[in-house]
Amino acid sequence: MQRLFLFSLLILSLNISLSQNRKLPIDTVVTTQHSVTVNDAAFTYTAKTGTQPVWDELGEPIASLHYTYYTRNNVKNRASRPLLISFNGGPGSGSVWMHLAYTGPRILKIDDEGYPVQPYGVKQNPYSILDVTDIVYVNPANTGYSRTIPESGKEVDRSKFFGINADIKYLAEWLNTFVTRNNRWSSPKYIIGESYGGTRVMGLALALQNQQWMYLNGVIMVSPADYKVIRVGGPVSSALNLPYYTAAAWYQKALGNDLQQKDLLDILPESESYTINTVIPAIAKGGFISDSEKNSVAEKMAYYSGLTKKEILDHNLDVPTSYFWKALLRDKSGYTIGRLDSRYLGLDKQISGSEPDYNSELTSWLHSFTPAINYYLQEELQFKTDIKYNMFGPVRPWDNKEDDTRDNLRQAMAQNPYLHVLVQSGYYDGATTYFNAKYTMWQVDPSGRMRDRFQFKGYRSGHMMYLRKEDLEKANSDIRLFIEKTVAKGKSAKY
Repeated sequence: MQRLFLFSLLILSLNISLSQNRKLPIDTVVTTQHSVTVNDAAFTYTAKTGTQPVWDELGEPIASLHYTYYTRNNVKNRASRPLLISFNGGPGSGSVWMHLAYTGPRILKIDDEGYPVQPYGVKQNPYSILDVTDIVYVNPANTGYSRTIPESGKEVDRSKFFGINADIKYLAEWLNTFVTRNNRWSSPKYIIGESYGGTRVMGLALALQNQQWMYLNGVIMVSPADYKVIRVGGPVSSALNLPYYTAAAWYQKALGNDLQQKDLLDILPESESYTINTVIPAIAKGGFISDSEKNSVAEKMAYYSGLTKKEILDHNLDVPTSYFWKALLRDKSGYTIGRLDSRYLGLDKQISGSEPDYNSELTSWLHSFTPAINYYLQEELQFKTDIKYNMFGPVRPWDNKEDDTRDNLRQAMAQNPYLHVLVQSGYYDGATTYFNAKYTMWQVDPSGRMRDRFQFKGYRSGHMMYLRKEDLEKANSDIRLFIEKTVAKGKSAKY
């Protein structure tokens, strides 16, 4: 009995010890071999998933970032093969979204429109761009398995990680180490960022170039968040929502018959033109707009949005997106529509109100992504840990001051003739709208002298347009063509 007691005590103390040391190694990697068929061509690839430190000025580790790095096997000339560096957004979001649903060799088991199905899991991605580029998915500090050192407490210097400029600075330094360790300095390089990741990669374009002397061939922004518009508010920020209202209302069959019977891409240019030429000036006039003009604009906004003229007048032409998500279907079905993807429907406690109770699309996505990423990393990639994978990590408060990322991208492009930009957006995204993304693209280079180095691609889905099978194929194809077009192939970098 005494031996049994002592053995139980030993096991208990061991468990306590393990739980107190539930930490990732600061610097480690696990390598596995896999195969995939993309565009009807089968090939093998290597997956490396692990952690790499962030160093301070004295060479001491202050964070450890988790990453997953895919390289196609049997490549004759690795130096000429592109490298794509992938970030998600938030800020505070792990790299899970594009990793397991867009560009990587494995994607979620979901239906063709992107809705979750059980049993959860992953499958081959027949449209992955791994056929033309190697890919590394990076989790910034406190996202995914990445953690600051120490993980929490007053000893953590949050100013080194959790803000627009801090984020860009340490990630650029981390990428220098990654590229050096993996011998990728000779490779054409691309960075892709989704949502807040759009802000991140605009800033990284210049930071990599001017602080790390690392030059890029392409920046890809997926549903980019431009906080110079979103957080500022005002006539431009408000008016830019109207074309999204048109798209979402068209999808939900909430427009008038004359618009509803047309194709989406036939009516969006009308709404865009009216927004730029009429709505922005009208809202800018504020309380000094004439009654007749205000009524005329409200009537046309109702025509393009599916809301009533009275609702628009009640908001003085400035209709918040949250109200739109709540009100569009109020009298039709009583459902709300999704913020990040307005194809999704939500069910609130009350039909009345000015904003939805929850984000119907995000709760749907978390159904699929959370079990899939935990299974995939631990079982297929063999990265064993008790650490929690942070779908959304503790990174706030986030310092948004001195956001010069839009001009950073312009400077990087001006200094580097190789550098091109691809913007991808879903028409039904109500958080970072497609027309906002177009506006950002237009504003990067006011001179217009670099406009031929920008591309915009729109898709009939939402923020994560790749969840819809048809758009998964199209969006990956657009990236593939963008890379093939912008690899220099011996051409000199000069104007």
